[in-house]
This record gives sequence, C-alpha cells and structure tokens, in this order.
Amino acid sequence: MDCHSPKGKKQTQGLDKIALIGNPNVGKSVIFGLLTGKYATVSNYPGTTVELTQANISFDGKRLLLIDTPGVNSLIPMSEDEKVTRDILLLQAPSTVIQVGDSKNLKRTLLITLQLAEMKLPMLLALNMIDEAMDRGIAIDTAKLGALLGTDVISTIAPQRKGLKELKEAMLAPKRPALEFSYHHIIEEHTAKIAALLPETGISKRSLALMILSEDLSLRDWMKTHLSRETLSEIEGLIHACSLSFKEPVGYVINRTRIEKAEEIASAVVKKTASEGGKALALFGRLSMHPVFGVPVLLAVLYCVYQFVGVFGAKTLVDFVENTVFNGYLNPVFKTVVEAVMPFEIVRELLIGDYGLITMALTYAIAIILPITATFFLAFAVLEDSGYLPRLAIMSNRVFNIMGLNGKAVLPMILGLGCGTMAVMTSRILETRRDRIITTFLLALAIPCSAQLGVILGILGALPFKATLVWSGSLLFVLFTAGFLASKVIPGDRTEFFLEIPPIRVPAIANILIKTAGRIEWYLKEAVPLFMLGTFILFLFHKLNLLDKLERITSPVVVNLLDLPSRTAETFILGFLRRDFGAAGLFKMFQDGTLSPVQAIVSLVTVTLFIPCLASFFMIIKERGLKTAAVVSAIVFPTAFLFGGALNWILRAFGVTF
Repeated sequence: MDCHSPKGKKQTQGLDKIALIGNPNVGKSVIFGLLTGKYATVSNYPGTTVELTQANISFDGKRLLLIDTPGVNSLIPMSEDEKVTRDILLLQAPSTVIQVGDSKNLKRTLLITLQLAEMKLPMLLALNMIDEAMDRGIAIDTAKLGALLGTDVISTIAPQRKGLKELKEAMLAPKRPALEFSYHHIIEEHTAKIAALLPETGISKRSLALMILSEDLSLRDWMKTHLSRETLSEIEGLIHACSLSFKEPVGYVINRTRIEKAEEIASAVVKKTASEGGKALALFGRLSMHPVFGVPVLLAVLYCVYQFVGVFGAKTLVDFVENTVFNGYLNPVFKTVVEAVMPFEIVRELLIGDYGLITMALTYAIAIILPITATFFLAFAVLEDSGYLPRLAIMSNRVFNIMGLNGKAVLPMILGLGCGTMAVMTSRILETRRDRIITTFLLALAIPCSAQLGVILGILGALPFKATLVWSGSLLFVLFTAGFLASKVIPGDRTEFFLEIPPIRVPAIANILIKTAGRIEWYLKEAVPLFMLGTFILFLFHKLNLLDKLERITSPVVVNLLDLPSRTAETFILGFLRRDFGAAGLFKMFQDGTLSPVQAIVSLVTVTLFIPCLASFFMIIKERGLKTAAVVSAIVFPTAFLFGGALNWILRAFGVTF
C-alpha cells in the first residue's frame, strides 16, 4: 500500500472516503498510522478548532482518502469533537466506516455500532486490544458477532500489527450492517413521520429522524438550511407530541433501548473466565475510588513514585550517568577531540565551553534529565496500564467541584503531568467553553509536565520529605484558589460528569515498555533539539553580555523578592523555551551548592507556576485564541513571582529549615 500527503483540496476531491470511528483511546490513531505510513496532513475541520488527520492511500490499485476522526462516546454530540465526527458521516458520506472498538468493553463499542448500523453506511468493526481483553478473562466470539451485526468483525492488536492484513482486505468490500431493531411503537411511529419529511443525505433518513427526535441541538443549523419553515414547524410538532407519551425525555428512552440491545448482543458473544488478579485487585480498584480510603491509596502511590523517580532516578541513576559516564569518560574525550581538530576558539567554546552544546546541552539533556524522565515515564506507564488513573479522576471529582469543574476536567490535568501541550489540546473533550478556559488556565499555572516534574522530584529527593509537602501543598493551594476564583469570574454552568472505568489489572510488562520507549523516543526527538537551541541562546547572551544585563534587570524580582542568586534568571528564560530545561538549571545549581534548601523550594515553586513552555503557549493560542493566551500569561506570570516571594517570606519568617 502506497501513501502520500495530499497537497490541497484537488487531491482529495472525488476520492472515496474511509472514516475511522470509535470511542476515545481505542487505538484509532495507531491503526491510522499503520494503514497510511508516516505521511499525513493535519488541519482543522471547517469552522472549528478540532484537528483532523487524513491521508491519501493507494491499495490494490484504488486511491482512497482515510480520515481519522475525533473519538466519540455517542453520535448524538455532546462536544465539538463529537459534532465533527457526526458531521463527517452526515455531510461527507464516506464510502466505508471502520469502527475501532475496545475489546475490553464491548458494550460501549456496540453503542456506536448500533448507531452506525441505523445509518446504513458500509462498515466493518475492528475489535482492538484483543490481547488485553484476554488478559482480563474476556473471550469474544467474533464470528457470531459478525453474523449478528451482518458485517465483518476483525480482531486486532495494533502495536503488533496483528489483524492488519485482514483489515485491509475487508476495507475493499465493506458490508452494510444487516442488524435491525425496534424502539417503542410510539417512537417508531413518529420516527417514520419525521423521516418522510427529510431530504436525502449521506445517512439513512431513519437514523437522522431518530437524532432529531432525541432533540439533538447540534442539528438545528442543518435543519434550518435544508428544511422549509413549514416542515420545521411540522417536525417540532411531532417531537412535542412524541414527548408527551413518555415521562422521561425521548432521547433517554432511545438511548436506553440501545443500551439494552448492546447488552443483549454482548452477552451472546462474550464469555468471561477468571480474570488475572482476582478479588485482591478488585478490592484495590474499589478502595482507590473511595472518597476516604482512596486518599491513603493515593498517598501510597505518590510515595512509591517519589522513591522510584526522586530517589532512584534522580540520585542513583543521575549520579552514575553524569559523574561516571559523562564527566568520567565522554566529556573528557569530547574536549580532547574538539581541542585537537577545531582551530577556531569561538567554535570550541560553543561546543565545550561553560555554555557548550556538548558540555552543557547534552549533559543536561542526557545525563541529568533523561534518567529522571525515563523513570517517571516508567512509573506513569504503570499507573496508566493498571487502570488507576481513571479511578483517581473519580476520587478527585468532588474536590474539583470546588473549582467549578467536573471530574472530566481531571483527565486533561492528569495528561498534563505527561505533556502540557497535549493536555491543552485534550481539553477539547470538555463540553463548555467555560470548562475549557478554566482547565487551560490551571494547566498553564500549576500542572508540571513529566520532564519538569521528574527533575523537580530529583531535587526534592535530596531534601527531607517535608520539602515535598511544602512544594506540593503550595501548588495545591494555588491550584484550588485560582480555580475557585476563575469559576466565579468566567460565566457559565458546570456540566455533569460521566466516565468509563476500565477494570483494574496487573500492568503488562510489554505495554509498559512500549509506552516508555515511545515517550523516550519523543523526548530525544523533541526535547533534546530544544536543549541545544536553549543552550545556543544562552551562549549568544553570554557572548553579547546580555546575561549580565538581564540579571541586573531582573534583580529586584529574583534577588530581592525571591531571595535567589541573580543567575537564577537564566533558568526562568530557559523554562519558557522548555520547562524541564529551566528545572535542570535549578537542579545543577542545587547540586553545586549555589542554592540553599530554602532557596531550592522557593525556586521550584516559582518555576512550576511560571508560564508554560513555548510549545504549550502556542497550543493555548491555537486552541483558545491569542486574547485568552495573553490574559492567561498576564495572570500566571505575576502570580508565580508574587506567590514565590510570599513563600520565601513565610519560610524565613517562621524559621523553616530543610
């Protein structure tokens, strides 16, 4: 199969479209990458900020356009992402729909399948993560499921490319689902009447009528464009008449019928055996969501992460890699080679000087940060694969209500511990603009990314545990205070919280290693070049004597307010280019004794609260707009330094030592 990137609309016009549809986090993007290769375009869906990834592919002599749609939990949209996916089906009439489902949760997958079947679009179902389902004691009779649905069902394990060949073959001859089921006779009667009033679209009139009967507000613009006033009035009358026959909303009755049908099909094709871990894991899963017992579970998890990342990663591994490998072997060799072959002094200084690309950038990026981030990535992968993170979101829901947010907002914040840039983009899952703005603001203010957090834990690991309590307590205070105030200022109502909870399990070693390796590869490709760029900027500032001027300009804030050495200003500049680079500068200053323990805590709190890295800042502009990004920066920047100054005064006034 050949793949290349489309350059403009002409290359996409006239091509048969294949839409990848599925719930969030079921592996759609992985399958998209396997089907298309590396070349694809990413662009916003017209009139939205939602990104679509698409690529032209050639398979068996046929050219196709493959579209990776945003994840959905229903085709009755509750967010901008879900509306975009629904509109692709409604307006673009794909020739094939590939639904990617999570084998571990067939009922949730089938809720989407039933809606696609009603649309009468040619489709096939790819049940992904079949290996994880088997680990949980779940066996699915795919042949029987295919017979019930009337379409092809393929078992896949995307990271291992299993099932990919069968998926490609089924793409060439997709089937229209033969599954049909009925709703309450009154709903069926009104559905038929509404369908008779609708024009032809890319999906069946019946499915569109059911959406309208469910009072899908996102269809109002389409209805006004395609229907006359008289027809709209008649449809409104039918909706009202139908609603009078039920105590609950008609949309609720329709969805309940689909749930019952999904459960009926799932029970017919799923066979469960004893899952791995048994009662002990089930008990742990329940305790981790409990509003009281979940707290000691969380503290135990945090302590284990602290010991693994802050002590083992930041002390043992960093000491070995930095002192033994780099300072003991690599840097002396690099210096000898550069001094022998490079005749120009300025180039030698650029490579192996105080701000050298080798002696500073590579040493920081590989010797100091990589061991810490690698251990953090490992720990984070364990928490992900075990199913603990969604339980943390459930347990935190009541607490986040203080900030006017529901538990769904916890998910971007948890992701922010991995990467702030991706977390800002993921805030699209929130239903209202208000929730998205508050979450983006809090991500920029008080959520450290994984690379920065790893380095911070490295410094905290060398201090008494109460230093960690002061740092984390400061962040939580700022987080909840800022969130509470923001919820009072930004207009709008808080939405309700629904979240699918996966089963708790013993993490699979293969999954952990794959996730960790992928993140380390990302770090080496994305972060290391920025370390080189940041060091080069520092080198230029040094040669142009701008660092001294910058230190003098920032002295009233850095020295007088925060009581930090003037050269700490360098770390804040680099922190804007790359958060972990700023933290790494503090780590080095703490290592060589430039920062006292109190200064270390003050600087860590300040750099954590400091404006996000350049990539995150650009993502905020892209997602929320330049005005919102400017307002967020205008609040975050002074908040970081004012709170850092207040913390410095409190620690010194009360004689706190570490």
